[in-house]
Amino acid sequence: MALNNLVNQLGELNPQVFRELKGSFKQRNVLITVAISLVGQLVMLIGFGSQLPVADGDRTIYSRYCTGVKYDYQIPCLPDGFGGFEINWSLWWQDVFVWLSLIGIFSLLVVGTYMLISDLSKEESRGTLNFLRLTPQSSRSILGGKLLGVPALLYLAVAFALPLHFWAAIAGKIHLLELLGFYTVLGTSCLFCYSMALLFGLVSRSLGGFQAWLGSGAVLIFLWITTMVIHDSGVSHYPADWLTLFNPTIVLPYLIDSNSFDGSRISTYHRSFQDLRWFGIHIGASFWTMAGFIVLNYGVGTYWFGQGLNRCFHNPKATLINKQQSYWLTASFQAVILGFALNPQYKNWRGYTHGLEENSQMLLVFNLVLFLALIAALSPHRQTLQDWARYRHQDRTFRKKGGLIADLIWGDKSPAVVAVAINCAIASAMLLPWILLWPANEYKIAALFALLLNSSIIMIYATVAQLMLLMKAKKRAAGAVITVGGLILLPPILFSIGSMHPYDTPAVWLFSAFHWTSLEHATATSVFLAIIAQSLALTLLNVNLGRQLRQAGESTTKALLSGKTQLPVTAD
Repeated sequence: MALNNLVNQLGELNPQVFRELKGSFKQRNVLITVAISLVGQLVMLIGFGSQLPVADGDRTIYSRYCTGVKYDYQIPCLPDGFGGFEINWSLWWQDVFVWLSLIGIFSLLVVGTYMLISDLSKEESRGTLNFLRLTPQSSRSILGGKLLGVPALLYLAVAFALPLHFWAAIAGKIHLLELLGFYTVLGTSCLFCYSMALLFGLVSRSLGGFQAWLGSGAVLIFLWITTMVIHDSGVSHYPADWLTLFNPTIVLPYLIDSNSFDGSRISTYHRSFQDLRWFGIHIGASFWTMAGFIVLNYGVGTYWFGQGLNRCFHNPKATLINKQQSYWLTASFQAVILGFALNPQYKNWRGYTHGLEENSQMLLVFNLVLFLALIAALSPHRQTLQDWARYRHQDRTFRKKGGLIADLIWGDKSPAVVAVAINCAIASAMLLPWILLWPANEYKIAALFALLLNSSIIMIYATVAQLMLLMKAKKRAAGAVITVGGLILLPPILFSIGSMHPYDTPAVWLFSAFHWTSLEHATATSVFLAIIAQSLALTLLNVNLGRQLRQAGESTTKALLSGKTQLPVTAD
């Protein structure tokens, strides 16, 4: 009765929440969810109980949960005088806490992602998603209801595990405030991941039922890999350290004592993250600085996903973000990843500047991924481009807004090539001062050429993608993805098959997305020839794009003037 009252009260605040909870909170589903949660906790406690030491005659027993003096990573068990052994219960409860936390993190992020994407896929197939778009509710109200209502059974299972989790933390001598901080990190991670899942579900309608498995599988692989990186190697002072901040398990070492983990690994596990810095700020120094920076990252990411959701929910044909937003997105992205590249790890003989060069190469990889996402988010499709090419001259405010150049920079319906070029300029302008301040010129020149080649090849990809989206084929988006993906992946594959390695034939690698691998071995002449060749290719592609846009804008007008277009005749 109380549950029904709570559901009704939520329904008054948000009708979408009521709709989702009404479909999920059926007696059978609730009982199964509660049973899975309780039985799972019981099985876990039985499993940990089986790891406690048991007397075996006069033989010395070793266990990580005993209280003896550690010798060669083994701890002998001391008798307690009652036929058993003295047990380090705080350590035992810490391990229970860690495993409950890991299971909760993976369950909330992976299963919750699957549920949200699958729900959107079902709404799309039933046609009810278009009905929701026509309701007077705002997109935030509808999508917020999805976030709260669709994973409701998952929330219920986690809620029934919270008492054991809380008790394990208290018994494991974990500070209460830090535990609440961990819950805050986990909550913001769910908000970030679920917002990303909703956006992916809206833009990947063509994948059908496979999209839920793809999205949740990607989250599972990311969490698994980053958890292994966190546990095995810690930070490396590379920009890739930023990715580990999107895994909530990174804060677990700050909550528990060092002896909760394998003694052979803990010396590097915790100290490595204490060394984590961003623009010199020691963010890994304490739990609160680390948790605060993680929450900040989640907040910024959720904000950008929210911008895309607000734009494409009511208008699926709109670009995910507008061009002005893309400029701010690029600037914020550069600021975040650049902060992790300033203090490289340089244990090899080539020294500090070579570490900076390696970081700059990783920044180029990050930027390639960013700009591929921006190309997909900013490039309008054929019908939008046709309407823009045909009717922009009829817009009375077109000239007042600055004409063609201003529209290419700010307009949502214009081609994305100029906007991608501006984003490349923003990224380069933020990275250029950092490279110029390097102490060694031998690496500095190569890094500058790599930055220039990276921008030119990204511009080529952007123009090719826009040309593909202007085609008359039905599967234009798939064609653009395949074409650009082929331009990125095929050259290094073919070079490898032909045994053309970057250090043997560096000139050919300058025309690939991974040009930075060969710059150290390339001559100045081959680099300049590559820049000239890419500039010519980019010019020809843009000339072709401009010609096709003019044809699209003139076709209807010419047909009307020549009298070839006939009006339909209707009966009275």
